[in-house]
Amino acid sequence: MAERVAGLLLAAGAGRRFGGPKALADLDGEPLVRRALRIMEAAGCTPIRVVVGAAADEVRALLPDPDMVVVAEDWATGMGASLRTGLAELDRLEGPVAALVHLVDLPWVGPEILTRVATEATADTVARAAYEGIPGHPVLLGRTWWPQIAKTAEGDRGARDWLATRTDLRLIECADLGSGRDVDHRADFPNSASPG
Repeated sequence: MAERVAGLLLAAGAGRRFGGPKALADLDGEPLVRRALRIMEAAGCTPIRVVVGAAADEVRALLPDPDMVVVAEDWATGMGASLRTGLAELDRLEGPVAALVHLVDLPWVGPEILTRVATEATADTVARAAYEGIPGHPVLLGRTWWPQIAKTAEGDRGARDWLATRTDLRLIECADLGSGRDVDHRADFPNSASPG
């Protein structure tokens, strides 16, 4: 990455439909939060912050560095709270020109996808991965926009409403690199997996 891109991993949800916090679920013997963190590190994101909420202590215990953890006290109100908390934390740091926002329940989004999206980073970037033309994650948000996004991030919509107003949003096709499919239910794991 030519520019410094921070990683923001949203891992605060309770996973109601899933039956527990997805961050703690195992896929191939690896908790999803650790898998997502490993992928962000492999893509060169630095620094990385992991926003936690439900089961915060258990999720924190799975991470190698407690300093990367940010607790969204109002996590139960939805993804918007996690995004606001994470962007506020990154805004205190010098260096990153953009934030690559990733979700913990996307185990099939590999480092190549994150790297492809992150190469677009500038302070004014608004970009996101697309899979066969359908917008997905990760989302790349230039630092210029963080305060604006934080003001509009509400409920479970995160930055969706803000992104919908952008004529400069770039979709970066990534279907050739992997699936943007998320995990909503335990049945979404392949048979070889042992979630939770």
